[in-house]
Amino acid sequence: MESGKHFVLVHGSGHGAWCWYKLVTLLKSVGHSVTALDLAASGVDSRRPDEIASLFEYVQPLMDFMASLPHGERVVLVGHSYGGFCISLAMESFPEKISVAIFIAAFMPNHRDPPATCLQEDIELAKMLVRPSGPRGFFFGDLTRESLLTEEKFGSVSRAYVVCKSDHEELQKWMIEHSPTEEVKYIAEADHMAMLSKPKELSLCLLEIAQKYH
Repeated sequence: MESGKHFVLVHGSGHGAWCWYKLVTLLKSVGHSVTALDLAASGVDSRRPDEIASLFEYVQPLMDFMASLPHGERVVLVGHSYGGFCISLAMESFPEKISVAIFIAAFMPNHRDPPATCLQEDIELAKMLVRPSGPRGFFFGDLTRESLLTEEKFGSVSRAYVVCKSDHEELQKWMIEHSPTEEVKYIAEADHMAMLSKPKELSLCLLEIAQKYH
Protein backbone atom coordinates (compact mmCIF):
# COMPACT_ATOMS: atom_id res chain seq x y z
CA MET A 1 0.00 0.00 0.00
CA GLU A 2 1.23 3.47 -0.83
CA SER A 3 2.19 5.79 2.02
CA GLY A 4 -0.75 6.98 4.04
CA LYS A 5 -2.78 10.05 3.18
CA HIS A 6 -3.79 12.78 5.62
CA PHE A 7 -7.55 13.32 5.59
CA VAL A 8 -8.93 16.54 7.09
CA LEU A 9 -12.64 16.25 7.86
CA VAL A 10 -14.88 19.33 8.11
CA HIS A 11 -18.37 18.91 9.53
CA GLY A 12 -21.62 20.58 8.50
CA SER A 13 -23.69 23.08 10.43
CA GLY A 14 -24.90 22.04 13.85
CA HIS A 15 -22.46 19.15 14.04
CA GLY A 16 -18.87 18.77 15.14
CA ALA A 17 -15.81 16.59 14.80
CA TRP A 18 -17.71 13.87 16.70
CA CYS A 19 -19.88 13.06 13.66
CA TRP A 20 -16.88 11.53 11.86
CA TYR A 21 -16.00 8.97 14.53
CA LYS A 22 -16.88 5.91 12.43
CA LEU A 23 -15.04 7.20 9.39
CA VAL A 24 -11.97 8.18 11.43
CA THR A 25 -11.71 4.60 12.72
CA LEU A 26 -12.04 3.12 9.22
CA LEU A 27 -9.47 5.40 7.62
CA LYS A 28 -6.95 4.97 10.42
CA SER A 29 -7.37 1.18 10.31
CA VAL A 30 -5.86 1.11 6.80
CA GLY A 31 -2.89 3.32 7.64
CA HIS A 32 -4.05 6.88 7.01
CA SER A 33 -3.82 9.95 9.23
CA VAL A 34 -7.06 11.75 10.03
CA THR A 35 -7.81 15.15 11.53
CA ALA A 36 -11.45 15.92 12.37
CA LEU A 37 -11.94 19.56 13.31
CA ASP A 38 -14.49 21.48 15.38
CA LEU A 39 -15.34 24.78 13.73
CA ALA A 40 -16.13 27.80 15.89
CA ALA A 41 -19.03 27.29 18.34
CA SER A 42 -19.29 23.66 17.22
CA GLY A 43 -18.62 20.34 18.91
CA VAL A 44 -16.49 20.93 22.00
CA ASP A 45 -15.53 24.48 21.00
CA SER A 46 -16.52 26.58 24.01
CA ARG A 47 -17.84 29.61 22.10
CA ARG A 48 -21.57 30.22 21.71
CA PRO A 49 -23.13 30.52 18.23
CA ASP A 50 -24.20 34.11 18.94
CA GLU A 51 -20.55 35.03 19.57
CA ILE A 52 -19.59 34.19 15.97
CA ALA A 53 -20.26 37.19 13.76
CA SER A 54 -19.12 36.00 10.34
CA LEU A 55 -18.40 33.00 8.18
CA PHE A 56 -14.71 33.86 8.43
CA GLU A 57 -14.79 33.58 12.24
CA TYR A 58 -16.73 30.32 11.98
CA VAL A 59 -14.14 28.76 9.67
CA GLN A 60 -11.06 30.14 11.49
CA PRO A 61 -10.16 26.83 13.22
CA LEU A 62 -9.82 25.23 9.79
CA MET A 63 -7.74 28.13 8.50
CA ASP A 64 -5.46 27.96 11.54
CA PHE A 65 -4.96 24.26 11.05
CA MET A 66 -4.17 24.61 7.36
CA ALA A 67 -1.66 27.37 8.14
CA SER A 68 0.05 25.08 10.66
CA LEU A 69 0.73 22.30 8.15
CA PRO A 70 4.42 21.96 7.35
CA HIS A 71 5.71 23.07 3.97
CA GLY A 72 5.27 20.33 1.38
CA GLU A 73 2.46 18.46 3.13
CA ARG A 74 -0.72 18.07 1.08
CA VAL A 75 -3.97 16.87 2.62
CA VAL A 76 -7.21 15.39 1.37
CA LEU A 77 -9.74 18.02 2.42
CA VAL A 78 -13.27 16.72 3.00
CA GLY A 79 -16.36 18.85 3.62
CA HIS A 80 -19.88 17.73 4.47
CA SER A 81 -23.03 19.78 3.80
CA TYR A 82 -22.44 23.42 4.87
CA GLY A 83 -18.81 22.43 5.30
CA GLY A 84 -18.55 22.76 1.53
CA PHE A 85 -18.46 26.53 1.95
CA CYS A 86 -15.76 26.17 4.59
CA ILE A 87 -13.42 23.94 2.62
CA SER A 88 -13.88 26.23 -0.41
CA LEU A 89 -12.43 29.10 1.62
CA ALA A 90 -9.52 26.88 2.65
CA MET A 91 -8.98 25.92 -0.99
CA GLU A 92 -8.79 29.61 -1.90
CA SER A 93 -6.21 30.37 0.80
CA PHE A 94 -4.11 27.18 0.77
CA PRO A 95 -4.35 25.52 -2.67
CA GLU A 96 -0.76 24.31 -2.46
CA LYS A 97 -1.57 22.29 0.69
CA ILE A 98 -4.50 20.33 -0.78
CA SER A 99 -4.13 17.29 -3.06
CA VAL A 100 -7.89 17.00 -3.63
CA ALA A 101 -11.05 18.44 -2.08
CA ILE A 102 -14.03 16.12 -1.62
CA PHE A 103 -17.55 17.43 -1.13
CA ILE A 104 -20.04 15.07 0.55
CA ALA A 105 -23.68 16.06 -0.09
CA ALA A 106 -22.26 19.54 0.26
CA PHE A 107 -22.77 23.08 -0.94
CA MET A 108 -20.15 23.66 -3.62
CA PRO A 109 -19.70 27.31 -4.67
CA ASN A 110 -17.86 28.36 -7.81
CA HIS A 111 -15.62 31.34 -8.61
CA ARG A 112 -18.11 33.12 -10.86
CA ASP A 113 -21.02 33.84 -8.54
CA PRO A 114 -21.69 34.73 -4.90
CA PRO A 115 -21.69 31.44 -2.96
CA ALA A 116 -25.39 31.69 -2.11
CA THR A 117 -26.48 32.41 -5.69
CA CYS A 118 -28.56 29.27 -5.99
CA LEU A 119 -31.99 27.83 -6.37
CA GLN A 120 -34.61 28.65 -3.77
CA GLU A 121 -34.58 24.97 -2.84
CA ASP A 122 -30.98 25.42 -1.66
CA ILE A 123 -32.19 28.00 0.84
CA GLU A 124 -35.03 25.74 1.92
CA LEU A 125 -32.57 22.90 2.45
CA ALA A 126 -30.43 25.13 4.65
CA LYS A 127 -33.50 26.02 6.71
CA MET A 128 -34.31 22.34 7.19
CA LEU A 129 -30.76 21.53 8.27
CA VAL A 130 -30.21 24.43 10.66
CA ARG A 131 -30.03 23.54 14.36
CA PRO A 132 -29.81 25.75 17.45
CA SER A 133 -26.09 25.07 17.68
CA GLY A 134 -25.49 25.97 14.05
CA PRO A 135 -23.99 29.23 12.74
CA ARG A 136 -26.18 32.26 13.14
CA GLY A 137 -28.28 32.74 10.00
CA PHE A 138 -25.83 30.55 8.06
CA PHE A 139 -23.97 33.83 7.42
CA PHE A 140 -25.98 34.38 4.26
CA GLY A 141 -24.90 38.02 4.35
CA ASP A 142 -21.32 36.89 3.73
CA LEU A 143 -22.43 34.44 1.08
CA THR A 144 -24.57 36.76 -1.06
CA ARG A 145 -22.29 39.76 -1.61
CA GLU A 146 -19.68 38.62 -4.10
CA SER A 147 -17.77 35.52 -4.98
CA LEU A 148 -15.31 34.58 -2.24
CA LEU A 149 -13.27 32.55 -4.72
CA THR A 150 -10.95 33.50 -7.57
CA GLU A 151 -10.71 31.70 -10.89
CA GLU A 152 -6.97 31.18 -10.53
CA LYS A 153 -7.14 29.56 -7.10
CA PHE A 154 -10.41 27.73 -7.84
CA GLY A 155 -8.92 25.87 -10.78
CA SER A 156 -5.74 24.92 -8.98
CA VAL A 157 -7.37 22.40 -6.62
CA SER A 158 -8.83 19.14 -7.91
CA ARG A 159 -12.36 18.51 -6.68
CA ALA A 160 -14.60 15.47 -6.34
CA TYR A 161 -18.20 15.07 -5.17
CA VAL A 162 -19.89 12.21 -3.29
CA VAL A 163 -23.62 12.12 -3.95
CA CYS A 164 -25.81 10.64 -1.21
CA LYS A 165 -28.69 9.31 -3.27
CA SER A 166 -31.31 9.41 -0.50
CA ASP A 167 -30.59 13.04 0.36
CA HIS A 168 -31.96 15.66 -2.07
CA GLU A 169 -30.20 14.01 -5.00
CA GLU A 170 -31.44 16.57 -7.51
CA LEU A 171 -29.97 19.42 -5.48
CA GLN A 172 -26.61 17.66 -5.33
CA LYS A 173 -26.69 17.13 -9.11
CA TRP A 174 -27.47 20.82 -9.55
CA MET A 175 -24.38 21.69 -7.52
CA ILE A 176 -22.24 19.51 -9.77
CA GLU A 177 -23.75 20.90 -12.99
CA HIS A 178 -23.00 24.48 -11.90
CA SER A 179 -19.55 23.68 -10.56
CA PRO A 180 -18.22 20.61 -12.44
CA THR A 181 -15.76 18.35 -10.66
CA GLU A 182 -13.09 15.92 -11.86
CA GLU A 183 -14.98 13.00 -10.37
CA VAL A 184 -18.39 12.09 -8.96
CA LYS A 185 -19.22 9.05 -6.87
CA TYR A 186 -22.61 7.84 -5.69
CA ILE A 187 -23.66 6.01 -2.53
CA ALA A 188 -26.99 4.24 -2.86
CA GLU A 189 -29.46 4.58 0.02
CA ALA A 190 -27.16 7.03 1.82
CA ASP A 191 -28.97 9.74 3.75
CA HIS A 192 -27.53 13.17 4.55
CA MET A 193 -25.31 11.78 7.31
CA ALA A 194 -23.53 9.17 5.21
CA MET A 195 -20.60 9.13 7.63
CA LEU A 196 -22.98 7.58 10.17
CA SER A 197 -25.39 5.60 7.98
CA LYS A 198 -22.96 4.32 5.33
CA PRO A 199 -19.46 4.75 6.79
CA LYS A 200 -17.85 1.80 4.99
CA GLU A 201 -19.19 2.89 1.62
CA LEU A 202 -18.14 6.48 2.24
CA SER A 203 -14.68 5.38 3.36
CA LEU A 204 -14.25 3.40 0.15
CA CYS A 205 -15.27 6.42 -1.95
CA LEU A 206 -12.79 8.70 -0.17
CA LEU A 207 -9.96 6.19 -0.49
CA GLU A 208 -10.60 5.60 -4.20
CA ILE A 209 -10.57 9.35 -4.85
CA ALA A 210 -7.55 10.11 -2.65
CA GLN A 211 -5.38 7.45 -4.31
CA LYS A 212 -5.58 9.33 -7.61
CA TYR A 213 -4.13 12.60 -6.30
CA HIS A 214 -0.79 13.48 -4.72
